[in-house]
Amino acid sequence: MDKDILGTALLDYQQGNYSEDIITNSSLEEEDVLPLPYMFRNFREMPKIEQKALKLCKGKVLDVGCGAGSHGLYLQEKGLLVTGLDASEGAISVSKQRGLKSTAHSELLKYEGDKYDTILILMNGVGLAGTLNGLEPFFSKLKSLLNENGQILLDSSDIIYMFENDEDGGYWIPDNVNYYGEVNFSMEYKNEKSATFPWLYVDYNTLQRAANYSNLTCNLVMEGEHYDYLARLTHMK
Repeated sequence: MDKDILGTALLDYQQGNYSEDIITNSSLEEEDVLPLPYMFRNFREMPKIEQKALKLCKGKVLDVGCGAGSHGLYLQEKGLLVTGLDASEGAISVSKQRGLKSTAHSELLKYEGDKYDTILILMNGVGLAGTLNGLEPFFSKLKSLLNENGQILLDSSDIIYMFENDEDGGYWIPDNVNYYGEVNFSMEYKNEKSATFPWLYVDYNTLQRAANYSNLTCNLVMEGEHYDYLARLTHMK
């Protein structure tokens, strides 16, 4: 994204200038809303999948796409060493202002950091891969940042439900679609609009196959209430 739409909005909220939310537009549906207060939620306000992921965190943690730092702050309060990583400069600034002690302003694929016992990637974290073809470099980078006995905790959703049923009981997917979970997004805030960027939603079976191809073991931890799930990936023995 060329403009730090997310960071600008988070900074406004943090500094008491909250007047509107982020508008998202996708290739799947008409515009939707990303409520800024949701980015500042506490543990009790988080979905059960996020709560479960946070409880499974251990050791030294990298919170990828940390946003306003809500997950990292919870883990920090529990005594874990956590670093918040985000490509948004504004998000990193807000995370620091809220008390997150260790942060890194970088895109994931360009990040040269330490090795971690847990890599946490929530709010459809696998979306950062962009496309199905992007999963291989995505997993390769995560593996390079993972300790030998470490774990990757990530969530996603199977968005097949958003497509129309056909007469055979299957789903009607347009011919020009490579994989139905590959979506294009843009964000808008206070008359500023981001460039369009790819974002991936991946069904669990496809995620598992891609992980195995990258020599990662993939286990389903839990399923959420709306086609979403939490997965745990580890080095293949």
